[in-house]
Amino acid sequence: MQHWIVDVGDSPAPAAWLEAMPAAHMVPRAALRDARFNGDGVIWCRLRSGESVEDVLAAVDRAGGQALVLLCDEPDETLVMWALTLGAAGCCNTHAAPDVLRQVALVVSNGGLWVGQPLLRKLVGATSQRLGQRPPEAKNDAWSMLLSEREVQVARLVAGGSSNREIAEQLAITERTVKAHLTAIFEKLDLRDRLQLSLRINGLKI
Repeated sequence: MQHWIVDVGDSPAPAAWLEAMPAAHMVPRAALRDARFNGDGVIWCRLRSGESVEDVLAAVDRAGGQALVLLCDEPDETLVMWALTLGAAGCCNTHAAPDVLRQVALVVSNGGLWVGQPLLRKLVGATSQRLGQRPPEAKNDAWSMLLSEREVQVARLVAGGSSNREIAEQLAITERTVKAHLTAIFEKLDLRDRLQLSLRINGLKI
């Protein structure tokens, strides 16, 4: 997977970035006009404090269809939602650990969205609240026929906004087992992430 990191100037990349993406191409914003992003991969754009999301995203040519992730010095939920509205596939902290950056890259390169666990749980919880407002006949449980009994339990807990740890505690299983169930669930239902799973289970259009 190719990675391009767009930032002001040509200063050295933080150690965490280099560890997560050792072969990444650094692209100074001043050189964006002549930059060409060819092939599959992820474009990472640093959003420094006080900068406009619109200006940073508008400067990047994504004609190649690459996923774009914002590396934010000061991330917050409003900024993340606005970035997604403008076409970003994800948003994470500039100082995220290498393992987190690799996970972000994996999610967005497979067509998913990365919004961080707090906001994800809020969005997932919002879909479960909407379910309670829908008439019974609008609910569709056909998805459950494709899953095992334990996978159905995990899926319903995810749709209710539970974290992997909370699911593990409620079902008396390990977090590793929860992750394995989720992998199987996503594959069987042809979904990319927890938000899509919540939308499907709660009878909302994806």
